[in-house]
Amino acid sequence: MDSTRQLKVARLIQKELGEIFQRETRLFFGNALITVTQVRVSPDLGVAKVYVSLFNVPDTKALLKQIQEHTKEVRAKLSDRIKKQVRVIPNLVFFQDDSLDYAMRIDELLKK
Repeated sequence: MDSTRQLKVARLIQKELGEIFQRETRLFFGNALITVTQVRVSPDLGVAKVYVSLFNVPDTKALLKQIQEHTKEVRAKLSDRIKKQVRVIPNLVFFQDDSLDYAMRIDELLKK
């Protein structure tokens, strides 16, 4: 069970990362649509697992690898935005959230 503080920090990170991916990282990722679907923060607030949905790209695995390579830059942009609200900027670990693809596949199977 996550504490109230963990949930608040996770929501803050999710909101800010969403804006960062939408506005500031076009140079790194081009026209890819990157949506932050969920953030889970460790109890010590030192690590944030960020789940992203990737759209408008032919190869999502390559884009996820590219995001992981630019984690340092994304974390720096996040730090500029939330440094007054948290003591430690968490390390970011990115994962692909494929729950939407899974749901669409289940829906297709049910229609058959």
